Amino acid sequence: MSTMRRRPKEDYQQIIHDYAKEGLKFIQIFAPSINGYGAAAYFEMIFERDA
Repeated sequence: MSTMRRRPKEDYQQIIHDYAKEGLKFIQIFAPSINGYGAAAYFEMIFERDA
């Protein structure tokens, strides 16, 4: 994430769409750590696929 613009480096919405095309279902996104500016240092995305 850019600390100046406060936007993710990658388009997470596009990542969700790309994984959906592969049959994965988006479950959750969360930010497990916070950097010095109070913003998330990174995001974790959880997907699932039918067995």
